[in-house]
Amino acid sequence: MSLLRRIESARPAADGSLPASTLPVPGAPTPSASGNGRPGAPAAPRMTPQIPVRESFRDVKFRIQSRVIQDLDPKLDLSNQVEVRRQIEEVFARVVDEEGLALTRAERVRMLEQITDEIIGLGPLEPLLRDESITEVMVNGPRQVYIERGGKLELTNVVFQNDDHVMRIIDRIIAPIGRRVDESSPMVDARLTDGSRVNAIIPPLSLVGPVVTIRKFAATPFTVDDLVRFGTATPEMFDFLKACVEARLNVFVSGGTGSGKTTTLNVLSSFIPNDERIVTIEDAAELQLRQEHVVTLESRPPNIEGRGAIPIRELVRNALRMRPDRIIVGEVRSGEALDMLQAMNTGHDGSMSTGHANTPRDMLSRLETMVLMAGVDLPLRAIREQIASAVDLIVHQNRLKDGQRKIVNITEVQGMEGDVIVMQDVFVFEQTGVVDGKIQGRLRPTGIRPKFVEKFEVAGIHLPPGLFGFTY
Repeated sequence: MSLLRRIESARPAADGSLPASTLPVPGAPTPSASGNGRPGAPAAPRMTPQIPVRESFRDVKFRIQSRVIQDLDPKLDLSNQVEVRRQIEEVFARVVDEEGLALTRAERVRMLEQITDEIIGLGPLEPLLRDESITEVMVNGPRQVYIERGGKLELTNVVFQNDDHVMRIIDRIIAPIGRRVDESSPMVDARLTDGSRVNAIIPPLSLVGPVVTIRKFAATPFTVDDLVRFGTATPEMFDFLKACVEARLNVFVSGGTGSGKTTTLNVLSSFIPNDERIVTIEDAAELQLRQEHVVTLESRPPNIEGRGAIPIRELVRNALRMRPDRIIVGEVRSGEALDMLQAMNTGHDGSMSTGHANTPRDMLSRLETMVLMAGVDLPLRAIREQIASAVDLIVHQNRLKDGQRKIVNITEVQGMEGDVIVMQDVFVFEQTGVVDGKIQGRLRPTGIRPKFVEKFEVAGIHLPPGLFGFTY
């Protein structure tokens, strides 16, 4: 079995493998002084190497990892991570010594960390999940892992052994929450212990191998100050939104995938008074509310026989019998939109939700479509009247081409005129140009005073006169 040898001038390659080198062959003659590689010098006789080709760092790690797992106490309680780590360190040190591996301190620490991650963590994904600058992790089969940082995608040098290795990590994610993924059910939504959202899709639906997408969330939820610092919105916009939440307006946060809707919904929900009962409903629980009285509900997929599914729509109906002050639905996608609108229209004001849409107007059109998906035979005008009556405000967020996430529209839903829902922007993002690839612009009020400002006065909320861009 070959030994890892330290070569002074060599450094590990980007993929974590040790560089290939020509090693001296024991017993081979060295070039004579007369040769020195000069033209005409007698050539040294060709010698056949007597040792195997060097193993890569990764190959050695997998071999050592197998021995460590084999030598660990099978009765070890994996929930006691301190004890598990201690035993892994002991076994690892013994195995490395027995193998006679000449590892540098840095290589030894890196190998131990990777093996520990593999045994009690999520393997190659652990360093990416620990990096707070990374917001999304995308595994496209075993050999291609992308991340999102600063709104931009980057290819990493992280790789898995094979498809089975990725599948083991998926199983480790979904097992604690009672989910499953196999050929009969090849898609799954789940969450990590920190609330990060996970989606996995496997062959035969995926032709590149198991695909995992992890939407990370900060250990500490973002605050108003954070989003102002990021340029997502201005302090004046958040003053207005806080007044809307406190005045119990019904709010939808719309936007595309990865635009930051859930983050914004978290910040908006932080404005809810602490003495109210909040019921949250999601497919995979990811909202991070900090109030004392929060009831979190999560939908359930069907079991292996295809039974027992509890969709969001049933949870919304059940929430109405739980005496909620506020209902927050993580995202409406289907017929639950009708139940949500009815809840908003029947005394459960101050409710919030998110939805995928390109513009605030598109969000209303999608709500119409989702209500029709509930299977009720309602005329379009009646659906639009329900929407116009229920929804007070749409906060629309975009991820711009340069990776910035901004609230680009705060739009009031004013009511119906004929068969059309009337909308009016209160704040907008106005792009002024592009400098060094960075989009320039400003978030500004439109000068329009919303009709629901009267609700602020009734609630005892007084906004500065110049908040909407004018004085009155």
